[in-house]
Amino acid sequence: QVQLVESGGGLVQPGGSLRLSCAASGFSLDYYAIGWFRQAPGKLREGVSCISSSGGSTNYVDSVKGRFTISRDNAKNTAYLQMNSLKPEDTGIYYCAAQVGPSCTPRYENGLDFVYWGRGTQVTVSS
Repeated sequence: QVQLVESGGGLVQPGGSLRLSCAASGFSLDYYAIGWFRQAPGKLREGVSCISSSGGSTNYVDSVKGRFTISRDNAKNTAYLQMNSLKPEDTGIYYCAAQVGPSCTPRYENGLDFVYWGRGTQVTVSS
């Protein structure tokens, strides 16, 4: 059974931090780029970040640069998203996804090249 499971979401105040985890089972992440996406209520899903299969290259949407850090530990078959200085506009359901191939596509944000998706974890940033 191919599965991605996100964890680490929750309620946090503005300026706070969360670390999301994405654990894969049923397949190895070694040859997949990993992306994080989010969807706020009433809005389209957007790409947040992507990391190459080796971890050597990363991409971030402008709105999270300097605040979020994507990483991965292939030995643990897990990817992470460290989120600092959180803002209310970061609120949404966060999904991780696996893209076949080592490199993040230049337009990874649309999510079309990602073949496996988790069910998401809720992140709420509110006072």
